[in-house]
Amino acid sequence: MSGLLRRLFAPRWKHPDPEVRRQAAARLDPFRDEQRRTLEQLALDSDPGVREAALAHLEDPERLLTLCQEGNASPELRHQLVALLAGRRGQHDLATRITLVERLEDPELLNALALQGDNQQLRLAALARLEAEADLIHQACDNGIAAVRHAAAARVESEAGLSRLAQEARRDRQVARKARERLNRMRADVASLAAARKRREALLETLEQHANSPWEPLYAGRFRHLIREWDKLEDLPNAQQERRYQEACLRCRKVIGDHEAQEQAREADHRQRESADQTRESLVEALEESLDDLYRGERLTDQDIASLSAQKRLLATRWQALSDQHLADEALRDRYDRVLAAYEDIVQARGRLDERAEAIEQALMEGDDERLKALVEACAWPQGLAPTPLLQRARQRLVADIPREDGDLDARLARFVEELDELERLLDSGAFKGASRLYQRLRQQADQLPPAPLQAHQARLKHLAARLAELRDWRGFVAGPKRDQLCTAIEELADHSAPTEAELDRRHRQLVKEWKALGDAAANREQAARFRAASDRIHERLSPWRERQQAERQRNLEAREALCEQLETLLEQPAHEADPDALREIRDRSREQWRRFAPVPREQAEPVGRRFGRIRHDLQALIDRRAREIAEAKRDLIGQTRELLARDMPAVKRADQAKALQRHWRELGRAPKGEEQALWREFRSLCDDIFASREAARDDQAQRNRARLDAMQALIDRLDSWHPTSSHEAGMLDEAVHEATALEPLPSGRRSEGMRRRWSGIVRARRERLARLALAEEAERWQAIRPLLNAHLQADARRLEGGPAEQVDLPHDLLLPSTLRQAHERRNAARQAGAEDGVEERLARLRAHLSLLAGGRVNQRDDPLRLAIQVERLNDSLGQQTSRAEELHRILTELLATGPMPERLWEREVGELDRMLESLAERPPP
Repeated sequence: MSGLLRRLFAPRWKHPDPEVRRQAAARLDPFRDEQRRTLEQLALDSDPGVREAALAHLEDPERLLTLCQEGNASPELRHQLVALLAGRRGQHDLATRITLVERLEDPELLNALALQGDNQQLRLAALARLEAEADLIHQACDNGIAAVRHAAAARVESEAGLSRLAQEARRDRQVARKARERLNRMRADVASLAAARKRREALLETLEQHANSPWEPLYAGRFRHLIREWDKLEDLPNAQQERRYQEACLRCRKVIGDHEAQEQAREADHRQRESADQTRESLVEALEESLDDLYRGERLTDQDIASLSAQKRLLATRWQALSDQHLADEALRDRYDRVLAAYEDIVQARGRLDERAEAIEQALMEGDDERLKALVEACAWPQGLAPTPLLQRARQRLVADIPREDGDLDARLARFVEELDELERLLDSGAFKGASRLYQRLRQQADQLPPAPLQAHQARLKHLAARLAELRDWRGFVAGPKRDQLCTAIEELADHSAPTEAELDRRHRQLVKEWKALGDAAANREQAARFRAASDRIHERLSPWRERQQAERQRNLEAREALCEQLETLLEQPAHEADPDALREIRDRSREQWRRFAPVPREQAEPVGRRFGRIRHDLQALIDRRAREIAEAKRDLIGQTRELLARDMPAVKRADQAKALQRHWRELGRAPKGEEQALWREFRSLCDDIFASREAARDDQAQRNRARLDAMQALIDRLDSWHPTSSHEAGMLDEAVHEATALEPLPSGRRSEGMRRRWSGIVRARRERLARLALAEEAERWQAIRPLLNAHLQADARRLEGGPAEQVDLPHDLLLPSTLRQAHERRNAARQAGAEDGVEERLARLRAHLSLLAGGRVNQRDDPLRLAIQVERLNDSLGQQTSRAEELHRILTELLATGPMPERLWEREVGELDRMLESLAERPPP
């Protein structure tokens, strides 16, 4: 009972019947708070009618927006909220509505407001809240306000969105055009970015190849050029490309640094070579001066021979040591050989004189001049060389009877005075040994000169002798303590062990050298015996070490001889195409091995050194010869390159041939050092000109391609914006096709392919439009000939009723093609003949043909006609393609010519014919 009472006394808006609740909602006052809350509850009712009735009284959009945001958004609530915010209902001002729209998050509501808003600002505010690209495309295509469409289209950014917008924005051509332009720009930017990345990758690969290439004269310049090109690129490299770039730069800098180090080493080697040559030249000059002194002197003593032998050994040792480092040039080596030959002549002459010394002494004692003369001639003493005392006495004995002329005496006296001046100079400089030898020679000359002319110089000679004695005493005063010191030092060295045998030998040699340097100054037998005894003990201690050293020298000698034999074998049969770089490597390695196989026995050092010097000279000559041959071959390549540059041929083909010449250049090897750089600069300059012409040709071709693409794009845009209104405008399409054919072939690429596809689509669409226009114009001609056809029908009706055969005249104001004129005459002729047979069949055939052409349904009874017409159309299309307008023209021609036509038959078919012709006469939309 309580439930019944509750139902009886419950408010009507809570009634179970939805109709009662709807009626209750209609009576509620929204301006009263309690009833307004009731309406809000009813707005969320389960029944759509109740919700709609309640929402019809709620006009507070802010409260409705709150209800929507609470998740209770029914379709009716959304519709009411859109109506209020769009301005279709209520009296809310624009600013309030825009503020509420800016709070919306629901895309469906925002789309509806952007499409239905009563103000452009409201629509733009709703559009600003939309984020999905599909919603923006929908607004750009379907919104009724152009500014909103344009604002929506401007926010479409993706390639797919722009492509869809360009296809679907048929309402606003400007939106479609801008979308196409942005799409083209985006694709161009993507293509440009891809091309930039491709250029960066190609440049990076070139840099990596350059980093793996060997050094060449323009290696550093190319590296700097690649760095500049890398910096010029506008796009940013990724992390991997940056890492590869840094690694390639490090390798390039290492190649450049290694080459600079090699150049510095080569320069240092060159400086060492020059220093060695200067040292060799000074040694040779010293020996030459010593030999000249012997030839200029008056007498050759044993001391002179010993001094000359010591100097020659020093020269040979230093020469060999320098030759181990650097090979002497041919001129200096010839000069060295001549000096050694002159030395050997003196030594051999002295040996022959020593062999015959006893015989000469005996001949002098016995006074046997004949035998003495034969012995002197057998000695074969070199011409101009100062004689020994024995040889001088023998010569004086042989020439004793020959009178001397006064001129000879004057010359000898003048030379005596000159040598006095030289003796005084030597004494002033403190050169005791030279002054002592010269004084002995002057005393001998004084004994041989007459006393009278010599008397004026005797006092000066005695004065210089006194100065020489004073210098000897001073040397003895200084040399005495020095000899004691040297004796003590060598005895300590002999009694105590040195760190190593080599150090012991070095210090022993140094002490011996200092002892010999003292000469005869303060010399005594006791000190000499002490020094010699200590030296002998040292020799005994060093004997095993020297034997090992000698064995090692012998092994080094054998290794040097084997090296010489290998190089001689190489030089005896040199390869015709031997690479100078390989020969240079052999030369350098052989020099390193030669230095490593040191020292060698002193007796064989000079002969084997000369042998190796001759081998290295011949090897260098072979290297120079091959380098000259390569230089000639490279000059020929330069000539070929110059001819290639002057030849009239495509730039790309010329560049390919230049690349082949560059490969041949690298395969040849290196020319002589001075010529290689000059030849390379000339060859590189010619190749740069060739490649520059290729780049210029490419730029010209690219510019022509861009101009062709721009012209094609302009033609496509022009034809896209052209919408023909008459079939007579087909000539414009033919002209455009002719222009497009003249622009072919387009450069390969995605842009060209896109242009071709778009061009084909536009041309196909315009041809279809022209065909439809031609068909519509032909169908419209039916209305023009309808009065003439009606006149024929009336004349046919009178003729079929038994009346006379009337001749229907062609109106003067009606302009018909020749085919229709002939059909008109055929209709009059058929009426004259009065033949009615076959008219119904012909009319049915024309009706079936027209139905096929109009795309309508063909009656089942006309299936045989349809099949026959289709077969005819196929047969006609085999020989010549017939357009639909031409087919329609033939149908109209046959329809005009078909008669006489019974009235009942025409009335039965005319309705369907008119209907089909009206459908064909519909023009395509603009």
